[in-house]
Amino acid sequence: MAERSTAAVDVADTSGEEPLTAKAGKATDDGAKAEKVSGREQDAAGTDEERAEAIEAQPPELHSGHKLARRYRLEECVTRLDGFSSWRAVDEKLRRAVGVHILPADHPRGRPVLSAARSSALLGDPRFVQVLDAVEENDLVYVVHEWLPDATELTTVLANGPLEPHDAYQLVSQVSQAMAAAHREGLSHLRITPGSVLRTESGQYRIRGLAVMAALRGITCESPQRADTEAIGALLYAALTQRWPYENDAHGLTGLPKGVGLIAPDQVRAGVHRGLSELAMRALINDGATASRQEPACTTPEELAKAVAAMPRIRPPETTFSTPPPYQRTGYQQGSYRQSSGAAQATRATQPVPTPPPPLQSRTGRALKWSVSALLITALGLGSWQLADTLLKREKDQDAPGNSQPAGGPKKHTGKVLSVKGATEFSPLAEPFKEEDAHNVTDGSPSTAWVTGRFKGWPNFGNLPTRADGSGIIVDLGSTKDISGIQATMYRPGQTVEIRAAASSAANPTTLGDFSQRISKLGEAGDKLDVKLDQSVKSRYVLVHITKLASDGASDWFRGGISEIKIFS
Repeated sequence: MAERSTAAVDVADTSGEEPLTAKAGKATDDGAKAEKVSGREQDAAGTDEERAEAIEAQPPELHSGHKLARRYRLEECVTRLDGFSSWRAVDEKLRRAVGVHILPADHPRGRPVLSAARSSALLGDPRFVQVLDAVEENDLVYVVHEWLPDATELTTVLANGPLEPHDAYQLVSQVSQAMAAAHREGLSHLRITPGSVLRTESGQYRIRGLAVMAALRGITCESPQRADTEAIGALLYAALTQRWPYENDAHGLTGLPKGVGLIAPDQVRAGVHRGLSELAMRALINDGATASRQEPACTTPEELAKAVAAMPRIRPPETTFSTPPPYQRTGYQQGSYRQSSGAAQATRATQPVPTPPPPLQSRTGRALKWSVSALLITALGLGSWQLADTLLKREKDQDAPGNSQPAGGPKKHTGKVLSVKGATEFSPLAEPFKEEDAHNVTDGSPSTAWVTGRFKGWPNFGNLPTRADGSGIIVDLGSTKDISGIQATMYRPGQTVEIRAAASSAANPTTLGDFSQRISKLGEAGDKLDVKLDQSVKSRYVLVHITKLASDGASDWFRGGISEIKIFS
């Protein structure tokens, strides 16, 4: 099936040489041998006893249709080696496809796999393929993870050719940032290959097998950050050159010529982006400087992510449009049916065109002209009279007592400002930016504000899945009240904002669906967003919802916020 390459964790992939900081003993033919990573030295791959136990272990005797926990129905076995098996399955409770790794409970790697899966699940970073369940039950250990049918392995992508500079930039940027976040939580991968990185249809990259892949393979490491950094450098090298940066062929890619050593990507293939080429070398040779520039080596994903951020941003290529072919006249023009174009042109050239008579020169024509002229004059007079009458009425309305609003200006709120019980930050899918600053929007001082974090590249909160529902401020009026208008002073102009109210029966709304009453349409706001309702609405909670941020002044950086919110009765 086409989905197999995009969903199952490819723990059986052993093609190619390990990165320089991930070398281990020679693998067996099926690639299931346990490995130990230790700098540049080649160490023993675990104890002989542990290795023998793993090789002799037999995968559980399962079959298609078998159910785990009366919920996960096994569909297709995609990997079977080294005492464990990997399956494509169906979660019958949630009606979705999932992947499952299954080991005997007495497998020597069972406990490490269970521990790694639970640690990975606690991270909860959407840039990784998520672990959904990790269970020891009925003499089995099984790990359930996401299945992404709309994603494509980087191995498949590179089979069609090297990536464009913008795509390679996005690859190293997203993968290095994700791994930096994982290492901050004490998690490492140790098996980052083109088969463990997926690209979704939206251009986002997802990493699968965090911690779990190394545990299944029995891989350990004394310097995991260096190993993962070098693996990311190998990915970037392959993306730029369509070559694997070692002598052995691997992952469907041809290795470098034997005996020449590691050479920069821009020396392997013409047209490679110079900055990305140097970045790949800084990650691959991470115990010394690059050959082309004396830049410091990148020894951790954090350092690599900072080096990527320091580069000038590489923009995507402009879309090219082909010029349409010139219009071709057909042979079915008037007077040219079943004639050649030359004959038709000759016919049109020789036939004299009769001169039309002067228009409306008869007695009837002159009478018609005078009638039409009279009607036009009458219509113009009536129109001018109506316009003058309208202007006079508008002047009278403006001079009427109690009307101090200038013509064409915004409507003034006639109701009183409602008292506020409190304000909280709206952040349904991620941690709040600054929950403690939410009260600044109701303190009556425009000099204080609640401000979001800064995002680079995308105004929609960095295009992060955890910020897909935007952010904003929820104002609590304390009880259900009639609302006739809202005035919001924005932290800076240019933000895309809407105002919503929760249903009058809602209690402690936290998701976007809880705010079912739209008070204003979604649109770009200036310094202030002023809304006056024709009919008041009843609600206790009002949400000023931000979906896109404004420019932060610096190139490709975005930030937003709210300074003050007033609600009128």
